[in-house]
Amino acid sequence: MAHSAPSTRLSGEPAGPVEPSIGSLVQSAMADVSTLIRSEVELAKAEVGASVKKVGIGGGLIAVGGVMALYCSIFLFIGIAELLTWLGLPRFVCYFVVFGVLLLLAGLLVLVGIKFTKKFRKPARTIETLKDLPDVMRREAPGQRQHDLPVVRDGHVVKADAHARLG
Repeated sequence: MAHSAPSTRLSGEPAGPVEPSIGSLVQSAMADVSTLIRSEVELAKAEVGASVKKVGIGGGLIAVGGVMALYCSIFLFIGIAELLTWLGLPRFVCYFVVFGVLLLLAGLLVLVGIKFTKKFRKPARTIETLKDLPDVMRREAPGQRQHDLPVVRDGHVVKADAHARLG
């Protein structure tokens, strides 16, 4: 009786489970990573969407509360004017006194606001780099660049001269 040898394929490899190639393993891993990333993005969208909705509702409630407080302040000022009537002044004079004080306060706030806005400084560094943008955006063939890109050091744009490098 002859011993049976293990079954072989035509290529001479033993029969059994076929090992996947490295290319197919990489392709499978990339597909899995892509699916994982898409799933994470969808999860983030769902979570952020719910949070944004809650923040929107909260912001709306804060705005409504602020408007209600503004309307309540009218009654506060009426109360202050009525309190001034105890000094023996006619009621209409008391209302004009409260109106005048509020007008002075509003004027003072506007003047302080104007003072703060005059302290605004334009973004000089950004404007400087934006002026260089046309030079940076000029298309040149690789290896044929005639202009170096500007370099930012310590918050200042340093323009490098292409001809200085060659010399």
